[in-house]
This record gives sequence, C-alpha cells and structure tokens, in this order.
Amino acid sequence: MRVVIAGGHGKIALELERLIAARGGSATALVRNPDHFSDVWTAGAVPVHCDLEAADVAAVTEYLTGADAAVFAAGAGPGSGPDRKGSVDRDAAALFAAAAEQAGVRRFVQISSMGIDKADDPSVSPEFAVYLKAKGAAEEDLRARDLDWTILRPGALTDEQATGRVELAEKVTRGSIPRADVAAVVLALLDRPETVGKTLEVISGDAPV
Repeated sequence: MRVVIAGGHGKIALELERLIAARGGSATALVRNPDHFSDVWTAGAVPVHCDLEAADVAAVTEYLTGADAAVFAAGAGPGSGPDRKGSVDRDAAALFAAAAEQAGVRRFVQISSMGIDKADDPSVSPEFAVYLKAKGAAEEDLRARDLDWTILRPGALTDEQATGRVELAEKVTRGSIPRADVAAVVLALLDRPETVGKTLEVISGDAPV
C-alpha cells in the first residue's frame, strides 16, 4: 500500500510513516519545510516539498496519482493565528481532498479533533474555538465529496509512548491519547472498509488497536 500523507513532518505523521514502513508499505510525505526532509527519510517515508497553503489542486494531484490512500494529518499547530488555522486546518484539508478526487485516490482518512460541537461554548477559548470551527468546516467539506472517507477525532494528544489500547467509537468521553496510538489507529482504519463514511472519536482505553 502506498499512502500519501499531508503534514508529513507532524508528530502523528512521522509515527504513521514508521508503521507503514515496518509492514513493508510505502509513504509519500508532503512537507512544507525542506529542512525536515531528513526526519521523514529516517521514519521510512519519501518526502516531497509541498506547501499546501500555496499549492494548487493540480500540483497536489500529481503527488497523489497512483496512491492507494491519502491521510490528512496537517495542522497549523499551537500558537498559530486564526488566519493560519483557516488556511491549513480548513482550506488545506479541502485542497488535499479535492486533489485525491482528481487523482482517483478513493480511500481518505482525515485527522480532526474532538470537541467540534463545543466550538461556540463560552468555556472554550477564542483561539481554540477558531481551530474547532476550521476542523468542523473541513469535515463538512469532506463529507460532501465522492471519496471513501473516514474522519478520526482524537482526544487531547500526548507524546507518551504508545499503549496499543484505545477506546474507539462514534462518541466517547473526553480523554487523552498518545500520538503514536492515533497513528496506529489511522493505519488500522485504512485496512477496514467498514469504517468508510464514519466519524469516529478515539482516546486511550482498553481495546487493542
């Protein structure tokens, strides 16, 4: 299986690339900063220079052509302003999905976020509300596309070691999860056609990935 990963130098993406390589697959990582290529190579993936905030659909389609699956794992990250949350978490996701359609790559997993339904809650900080709304808009865009999509909403992300055990369902209580376990779930979802068309939440739990 060849997988193209948007946000290919992110922490979840690097973990996913290691898992794909370990089982004999191949991954192409779209990376904004060429200085990060060495980390991607070390993870076992092939980096390509692609800034999704500046690229057009045709360029991204070329990278996706011939792939078996696409994973959107990009994000503007903490400390980014509202403009970048819109241009990355919303607009880049839509661009990547449109390119997958053009390339004929049907299997598509999008990493989103828990709490999207709480974006207008007064207890949510304005910065986080912008992030949740951007992720929510990206989800709505994906649902309308002719793709075999699955949306994964992780809980609070940590850098702890993988446990290999999660709680995965359409609705779970709020909690945290190591990024490495999120990557393992993404890889498992790619192998499970019965998850197509579903929006799933995931936190650490008792069920083996």
